[in-house]
Amino acid sequence: MFGKKKSDVLIVGAGPVGLIAALTLVRRGVRVRIIDEAWRSTHHAYGLALHPDAMKLLRELELIEPILQEAYRVNSLGLYCCTERCGQLDLALDDTFPFVAVFRQNLLEKLLTEALEKNQVTVEWNHRLARMETTDDHVQVTIDRLVKEAGGYAVGGSRTVIASSKEYRLPFVIGADGHRSLVRRQLKLDFREVGKAQHFAVFEFSTDFDLEQEMRVILNPTNANVIWPLPNGRCRWSFELPDYDHPEQERKKSPLVVEIGGAHYPMLKEDNLRALLAERAPWFTGEIGDIIWSLVVRFERRLAESFGSSRVWLAGDAGHMTSPIGVQSMNIGLREAHELATLVADELEGKPGSRDHLQEYGQQRLAEWRRLFGIEGGLAPSDKTPDWLRPYAAELVLALPGSGAGHDLLVRQLGLTA
Repeated sequence: MFGKKKSDVLIVGAGPVGLIAALTLVRRGVRVRIIDEAWRSTHHAYGLALHPDAMKLLRELELIEPILQEAYRVNSLGLYCCTERCGQLDLALDDTFPFVAVFRQNLLEKLLTEALEKNQVTVEWNHRLARMETTDDHVQVTIDRLVKEAGGYAVGGSRTVIASSKEYRLPFVIGADGHRSLVRRQLKLDFREVGKAQHFAVFEFSTDFDLEQEMRVILNPTNANVIWPLPNGRCRWSFELPDYDHPEQERKKSPLVVEIGGAHYPMLKEDNLRALLAERAPWFTGEIGDIIWSLVVRFERRLAESFGSSRVWLAGDAGHMTSPIGVQSMNIGLREAHELATLVADELEGKPGSRDHLQEYGQQRLAEWRRLFGIEGGLAPSDKTPDWLRPYAAELVLALPGSGAGHDLLVRQLGLTA
């Protein structure tokens, strides 16, 4: 708890990325505090796909076995051009984890939270970073503790108010607080659009359709779509809506909306799902059982101008946002959190060259994401690229379910050059 002991690192954001950073630091003997302005954990139950690199990281943190016991193992990626199947990629490329693991995100959050609690670290929910000032040898922060204040008779419900504010002095701050990152805003870093925002109609439902341990990506001239198999006879379809335009005011007025992270999203009906399947995936002949959830969700493509400097650094969606198809933002974010936390621990231990390595972290993260977004480099067809794939080469870089060396192996299977 704040004020009870001195901390070395403040982590802002208690999603999987922030929790990974905290656990990595704790295992190195670093004193950590982790805060989140949410009232409590949301315990997201929707599916999360882990690339092999992320599974290796969780094995290192001694958390992989419970995940593998639940996970649906995806071994291949089926590629469709419009409604025709045109190719398949082998995802069994890693000797240790020759698959992509799909499971409930709340299981990962639960395992990470429990591991931290065993090390006497508890997430400080309803705490918000209010101000931050960086000097050569420390970061001065102000933390607000939030409480809910009940409304009166005239207005029901409650509102969030500041119960107290306190200042703290810490050696490092890690911002893992998502695309609306307060840490990034305090650093006054631009979060620039690097591509057109995308809207997806997302449906998660039970079905008897057997995907045979395969995810499938459907590419059209104007949209991209993906189906992920999930555990327990479920699947998740994401259909891109290229011409979608639903103003915020209309969303707020509609009774069929749900609020996620302060944004409002329209709910969808089974008729919408059937129409999209008939148009884009007539080969999907499975029954549509219980629809667990269905929404139109907006995904932006953004990249921070910097991942930080000196004593304040970003990881995960605080530094980047992208398409959901290949689940790259989360998987790379987990790797970023672990790498950044390791470098911060090195610096606190006084290891030679650690400050330079932190600067290299920022440079390498920008270089990786600029390549993925096609700002610098990107994918291009070669003489080995199938003709049907050539028009989609640039878009596929963000649709492949791999990162790092695994992504490069998938690129080579497609006959593309980076």
